[in-house]
Amino acid sequence: MAKVADSYYFETFSSCADDACRAAHLLQAVMQDFHPGEIRQKLDELHAIEHSADEKKHALQGALVKAFITPIERDDILQLSRNIDDMIDQIEDVLQRIYCNNIQVIRPDALVMADKLIQCCEEVKVLISELADFKHSRTLHDQVVKINDLEEQGDRLFLASMRDLHETCTDAIEVIAWREVYHFLESCMDACEHVADTVESVVMNNT
Repeated sequence: MAKVADSYYFETFSSCADDACRAAHLLQAVMQDFHPGEIRQKLDELHAIEHSADEKKHALQGALVKAFITPIERDDILQLSRNIDDMIDQIEDVLQRIYCNNIQVIRPDALVMADKLIQCCEEVKVLISELADFKHSRTLHDQVVKINDLEEQGDRLFLASMRDLHETCTDAIEVIAWREVYHFLESCMDACEHVADTVESVVMNNT
């Protein structure tokens, strides 16, 4: 029975990481085939994914309150669930900012950043799938390093995009709008790195 209860936490982490990937792919699809008039509907679709992940997080927290023994420290379970949820929140924030700022055309470098975000999310999904076997896994550390490297690549893309924006765009309102979108995209990759760093802490705290 204990093993069944233990698996619930890891399965929920994996399910929420999958939701983050779904959200990232939806954002990417919207940006690649961009139709400003459809953004309101796409926001609803993305929010449905975010809401589903929220419900899983709350259910996990409810189970944690009643649990006598947990497979890893309670604080680690809470922190990891919050950090994975934050990934999805940040992705939703990007599309909200595109909508609120009335973006009409997607800049090419934003698509490159969205592609990098997909990579980050997919690697987080792989990382989380390995977590249940954290005491024996030989790949967890390498996976954390891979996500850290992707986040650094995202930082470089962010700097290059911001530089290009200020070199090529003369419309002040457009500059302000895109500065925000770039910042939110970069924050998504930061959120992925935070999950990786939390997993590394979980391993250290529980072995």
